[in-house]
Order: sequence, then C-alpha cells, then structure tokens
Amino acid sequence: WTQELSSVINTEIDLREASEEYQSAWILRQHLREINPNDINNLLYIVNLSIILGKLTNELIKSISIVDLLRNQTKDIDINLLLSTLKNILQLPTIEEYLFEIIEACLHYSENREDFIDTVILSAIDIAYYRQQPLLASRLAEICIYLEPDNQEILLHLSFFYQDSQQFEKSIMNAKHSYDLANTLPEKLFVNHLLIRALKKECRNWEATYSTLKQHKSILNDLIIDNHISIEETVNNRLYTTAFFLPYFEDNPRQNRHFQNSIAQIVHENYKYSQKNILTRTKNKNPNNKILKIGYVSHCFKKHSVGWLSRWIFKYHNPEKFQIHTYFIHNSNKTSDFTQINFFERSYKAYKFAHNDNQIWEQIQLDDIDILVDLDSITLDIQGKIMGAKAAPIQVTWLGWDASGLPSIDYFIADPYVLPSNAEDYYSEKIWRLPQTYIAVDGFEVDIPTLKREDLGIPGDAIVFFMVQSSYKINLPNLRLQMKILKEIPNSYLLIKGLTNKDSSQEFFETVAEQEGVSPSQLRFLPFSPTEATHRANLRIADVVLDTYPYNGATTTLETLWMGIPLVTIVGEQFAARNSYTMMMNAGITEGIAWTDEEYIEWGIRLGKDNTLRQQIAWKLRQSRQTAPLWNAKQFTREMEKAYEQMWKKYIKSGES
Repeated sequence: WTQELSSVINTEIDLREASEEYQSAWILRQHLREINPNDINNLLYIVNLSIILGKLTNELIKSISIVDLLRNQTKDIDINLLLSTLKNILQLPTIEEYLFEIIEACLHYSENREDFIDTVILSAIDIAYYRQQPLLASRLAEICIYLEPDNQEILLHLSFFYQDSQQFEKSIMNAKHSYDLANTLPEKLFVNHLLIRALKKECRNWEATYSTLKQHKSILNDLIIDNHISIEETVNNRLYTTAFFLPYFEDNPRQNRHFQNSIAQIVHENYKYSQKNILTRTKNKNPNNKILKIGYVSHCFKKHSVGWLSRWIFKYHNPEKFQIHTYFIHNSNKTSDFTQINFFERSYKAYKFAHNDNQIWEQIQLDDIDILVDLDSITLDIQGKIMGAKAAPIQVTWLGWDASGLPSIDYFIADPYVLPSNAEDYYSEKIWRLPQTYIAVDGFEVDIPTLKREDLGIPGDAIVFFMVQSSYKINLPNLRLQMKILKEIPNSYLLIKGLTNKDSSQEFFETVAEQEGVSPSQLRFLPFSPTEATHRANLRIADVVLDTYPYNGATTTLETLWMGIPLVTIVGEQFAARNSYTMMMNAGITEGIAWTDEEYIEWGIRLGKDNTLRQQIAWKLRQSRQTAPLWNAKQFTREMEKAYEQMWKKYIKSGES
C-alpha cells in the first residue's frame, strides 16, 4: 500500500514540477516524507524545491534529518541527484553555516568523490574571484583538502584563497607543501610563483621574498634549458604567468625579457603541440578593404585600471573606418552599467565569455577579425592560449602589464619615452611607437573628498607625502630612499595606501623608518577608498606623491597628474619603470623626473621644501589639460587608428611580395 501510494504521489509531483507548480510539488513531497521519512532522494528533491522557493532554512534541514542519512551513505541514493543538489547549494547567494554539514556529507561518497570535489572547487573559484568571498571559498576548499590532504590541485587553489582572505601564514604553508609534492619543473615553477605572491602580499620578510625570487630564477633557467614540449594544458596555462613578479624586484629588462620571452615560447610551443588540429584561417588580403575589423580582448572591461584607461578609445573610434568587436572574459552573468555604457554600447559586436570557455577563439575566427588587441598580457593565464592560436592575421599587445613575449604577437604598442631606444634588442615583438604617448585620457571622475588632515592627526602646516604602495610594488631599496626624503623635511608625514595586509605591512614600514632615522609617528596607513572617484578626491590631501620603483604607478600617476599634484619618479630601463616618465613628459612636466637614486632624493627634498615650486607645477598641470597629448584621448585614438591602418598595409604588402 505504501509503495502504491508513493507511486501515485510521485506521478502527481512529476506533473506539478513539469508545470513549474513548485509550491504544490513541495507540499506533495512533504506528504511523501510522512509516508517514508528515510527516502533520501525525496529529501534531496525537497532541498532543491526549497532552494527554488526560498524556503531552505536550518530548521528545515534539521527536521528532515538529511545530514544523518547522507553520512550513513544510503545505498539507494541517486548520485546524479545528489551532485545536482550540491551544485544548487553552492550557487546560493549566501552559504549559511548549516549548509557546510550537507556539503561535507556529500563529499564522503567515496566512489564519486572526484566529481564532488571538482564541483566544490569550481564553485569555490567562482565564489572567491567573482563573488569576492575568498574566506568562504577557503572554507569550502578546506573540506576537500581534509579528504585528500596531498591533492596538489586543491592545495594550489586553497593557497590562493588564503592569500586573498589575508590568511598568509596558511597560504605560505600550503604553497610549501604543494612545492614538496610537485614532480616537474613547470609545477615547481608555478608553485614558487604562488609562494612569491603570498610573501609579497604578506609584506613581512623582504629577505625571504628575495631569496624565493632567486630560487625562481634558478627554476626558470632549468626549465628554459630543458625546453620540455609535452606539458599538460592546465599546467601550461599557469606557466604563462610565472615571470610576472620579476619587474617588481629589479629593473633589469634584458634579463626579465629573456625569461618572459623564453617562457612564452615554451607555452606557445606546447599549445601548438596540443592543438595540432586547429588551423588558423587564411585571411583574404584585400587591399581595398575599407573597414578594418578590430578585436579587443580583456578581462578588465570594468572598473579596473585597464578599463578606466581603455574606455576612451572605444568612445572615439571612427565607425566608418573601424568595426570594433569586444571580447570580455568574465564569469558573472551580470554586466555592469560601466561595462555596458563604455564598451558594449560602443562596439559593433560585444561578447562575454567565461574563463574556461573555449568558444572565444572560434568566435574571433567567425568575426573575421583583422587586428586582435590583447589588453591583459600575462595578467590572465588563458590569454596565452587565445593569442597563441593566432586567431587574427595581426595581433597586438597594448596597455597591460608589458609585452607577453608570445611568438604569435606581432606588435607591442609603445611611445618615444616608455621604452629606451635599444629596447628592440630584447623584445621578441616589433615595438610600434606612437608619435607622442602610448596612452591618453580625457580625464577622471572626481568625487567629494572624505579625508582631512585633522582626521589623521596631521597639522595643517605639515608637508604631506603620499604613495600608493600596493604590496606587489613594495621594494626595500626604494622604500629606504623615500624614508631618506622624509628625514630631511621637518614636520613631514608619509601617507601609505594600497597595502593588502595592514598589520604586517605597518610593522615592516615602521622598522625600515626607524632604521633610516624616521619616527614611525610620521607614517599614516590609509584604508582603501569606497570608490575610485573618492580616491582621486582624497589625493588633494597630498603635497607631493612619491612614485614606486622599479614598478611605477600607471593609473595612479595619471590620477596624480590630473589632480595637479607634483610627482617624484625614477626613470629606469624597463617598461614598468618608465610609465610615469612618459606620462609626465606628455603632460609637459619635467620637475620631479629623476635618473638616479640621488636625484630622486633631491627632488623629493626640493619639492617638500619649496612651496612656490609646488604651486608652479600645479599651475602647469592645470594648464596642460587644455593642450597636452596626455589629456587628448581623441587625438590619441586617431594615432592608434593610423597605426592599425599602417599595420594592415604592411601585412597586405607582405602578401604581395
């Protein structure tokens, strides 16, 4: 009788669910539970319906005793249904405490543990990077690592989650354990890269960080000598970013470019090896082609430094000559107003692809793109795969970290200042120098300031130095120079913004200050501003901004100059050490440009003491808004378009010869 009644109710439930009458189906399933309270599959359906109806609560979970049944590993369970339930739970906007017991119970089904762990880790990645909840992601990954403590893949992700949730000691411990488990040079290289990232973010021990860098170079050398061509795709993807931190430590472009070019070459050869069946289309080289199809690919078409700067070229592109296609790599289903207005609405076609979506390359092919522009370089690992497959006849790197070194990239956009004249000697790409500047903007939105001197305990007549010192950019030799400047200016303060781990960073900065004879009371550590526009407004609190070296500010420098604040920078040799130089030159400012450590200190002291000079620079910067190339995005766009046309003509000519 019980079986017959259950069958009748199940038939009715199927009809209700097919008609999306979820409330009725939920009630019927509760009746079914009264008949057979241990029917685990019915309980799983109740959980799923409760999620749809917004009825999932701790009280419900306790009342149906589902956790105890799952822990007993019921034999009659529908594993596909269980996996689907797990996915639905992980997609909830908020994962409450009581749900962790269900997640943990699901993972104990040993025969399907791999599928379940993969599901949890993929969800954790989404939660960490797109829902911005790395602490929650780390808790999910901890459940998985408890079951498989030597699973290197889980250890890697968990280390990232720990870093982004400021659990640095755990991250470092995890990275070291993962390194011990690594069997190949590519695996060791990526884990060591991850360890550098953790040490940089923690900002506690410069010597340990620098020692890890030396080890990194040694592994890089070994891998380059080995030149292994059969690396698993996931490992190969990760390999692409492993030279990322080199420019943050040393201004040594020949060495840094050698490592980056060599790693990019290995990554490229492995993509070619694994994608033998992928054929690049043959472009019809029509010299009479009036409209060029330009594709821009990035994960930063949003409120991000690259997004703030690149939006202007989208505004001013000439649609009569250029057909703009936008390829946004972004996992979220939502598109922000900033993205929609500045990029999608100004494109002929715009697409959004998930990070693991292999359709992007095919879409670029279908769109018949003539020139593909990568805005991310090595800041995103899958760019190596996208650009390495040569999806367009001409491929260009612009605006991102630096050139990627991929053999499939034809040009790297620069200008007369941002790279020295001999840079062609160590770049694998052809350097295409625009006549004035490699970037220009029409300005920035500025809000009402929220920061006042009295809020920070700083006297009104004090000299305030300011620096945006992200953890990556902290460099001990440069920090010592900044402290020497502070020491020479009576009644001066240094505001430090952008640190990931305030506690350990503050300890580090105060130790260096004392070593240089500066009182820690002269340092102020600022929280992140609520918006970019507020950050710019708060820059007005500064008398002088001290630039970082060997990795300069870029967006920060532009914002500083736009706000009319004097800047002190050292000009180096590498791209990252010359950003501020080209921006100052293109704003018509030479005051504050230093070529040596000694000049950096001298300019800092001079600008700190000379109020008249500061006012003159501020006046020149205000005037520059009307005439300087740095603030003329329309003119810059015309120069970029001219470059695209010349690239295309060279390409056509090469086919005719």
